[in-house]
Amino acid sequence: MLNSRVLFAVTLMPMLWFDASATMGTQHKTKPPVSSDAIAPQISSISQRAERGDPQAEYKLGSFYMTGTSVPLDYQQAVMWYGKAAEQNYPEAEFALGYMYEQGKGVNRDYRQARHFYTAAAQQGHTTAENNLGSLYEHGQGVRKNIRQAADWYRKAADRGDVVAQCNLASLYFRGKGIRRDYVQAATWFRAAAERGYPPAQENLASMYYTGTGVKQDFTEAANWVRKAAVLGYARAQVDLGYLYEQGKGVPLDHVAAYMWYKIATAGGERRAVAQLKSLSSVMTEAQIRQATIAAAELNIHTPNPSSASGSATVGTSWLPPR
Repeated sequence: MLNSRVLFAVTLMPMLWFDASATMGTQHKTKPPVSSDAIAPQISSISQRAERGDPQAEYKLGSFYMTGTSVPLDYQQAVMWYGKAAEQNYPEAEFALGYMYEQGKGVNRDYRQARHFYTAAAQQGHTTAENNLGSLYEHGQGVRKNIRQAADWYRKAADRGDVVAQCNLASLYFRGKGIRRDYVQAATWFRAAAERGYPPAQENLASMYYTGTGVKQDFTEAANWVRKAAVLGYARAQVDLGYLYEQGKGVPLDHVAAYMWYKIATAGGERRAVAQLKSLSSVMTEAQIRQATIAAAELNIHTPNPSSASGSATVGTSWLPPR
């Protein structure tokens, strides 16, 4: 199971960026998108303030270069301006610089430098830096691998309400490698993130209810939580919800509903859904298949890019039988 790291949210952005190589992501309340045209008049003022050594302006200018917003995309310029703000102990810039070193954007990839800047930001209470620092310790990148240390950093961010850190901490308890396995703690932390609307946590909690791991087995609760994630576009949850309908576990047995959710999941790149569609279609009429296909189109659920939308990988084994 993969853990998740978070790419920083800069001041001008309405959402967090995601990196395809590490399935990073988090849930935060967002503001309406800010257009480049709206930001353009600010560039001159921010540049002047940055030139005078204002760390907030230096950070913002670095963020403009990082995103190519109203200026040419230029990672090296982003690193330069983040570096200037980081020299003044500006935590957002320290985190941003750590990320640039971790990903090798504008600089050569250097996990030790990433750890240095993440630590600086984390020591000032930057939650995403705490989460990402935990990830470095979990994987031994730029530092000797230390699961207990990883858990400590995840917990700091988790206690502040960071949903990705909550999932990462839960996954450590679930796997029990490097720390004592504790399914009850795993369920507790998955629930904390799930209740804040984080789809991977909702799917993970559903899986634990389905198998009775860390909680009393309850197919209805499994269906409730997996539905929340499915409606939010989490493809794995869509497959599992379809399977519940196909089996009549926690929901009424309904092949049309099952086919509909499998169909929606295929848009999210879920290969399991393709096999399920093929199998299920053999026991459905053409009219039922047509009804389910129309329903899937009309539901119009946005399915995020699989490489960028997921936070923590689902724990445990698949609900579906092998084919």
